[in-house]
Amino acid sequence: MDGPVRYTLSPSPVEDLLLVGDGRSILGIYMTEQLYGPTIGPDWVRDPGLFKEAERQLDAYFALELRVFDLPLAPRGTAFQRTVWRELTCVPYGVTTSYGAIAADLGRPSAARAVGMANGRNPVGIVIPCHRVVGSDGSLTGYGGGLPRKRRLLDMERRNRH
Repeated sequence: MDGPVRYTLSPSPVEDLLLVGDGRSILGIYMTEQLYGPTIGPDWVRDPGLFKEAERQLDAYFALELRVFDLPLAPRGTAFQRTVWRELTCVPYGVTTSYGAIAADLGRPSAARAVGMANGRNPVGIVIPCHRVVGSDGSLTGYGGGLPRKRRLLDMERRNRH
């Protein structure tokens, strides 16, 4: 890491987003009052200029002009969590999958619960699309940003999938 944690607050249709970085990569994108979200530390430095490209891509996503993000990401987590998060980036825009399907794709079909736990700890919301993971019966299940936001993101993507 190059110095202190850097951050900015960025408005979005799902409330302000807290963008966190290390000077080179995005460490996190968090929704207001997100489960497992960080608190801005006294040693953090507000640096809106660092996040211009991330904000541009997020704005394009919400304007229905972008479906795949291209940002330097460096989410911090265990090796298993990072593996799950990489797999989440393969879930296409407007499509949902289940925790069990991801576990099976990872060659660990009995690890659906562990996948769910890793999914819930995703620090880079929206860009790493944990909102696209639903229960095996298609029902909405937990989401760190809250189920109403999850529903809103999924509805937006489904309506604009084609």
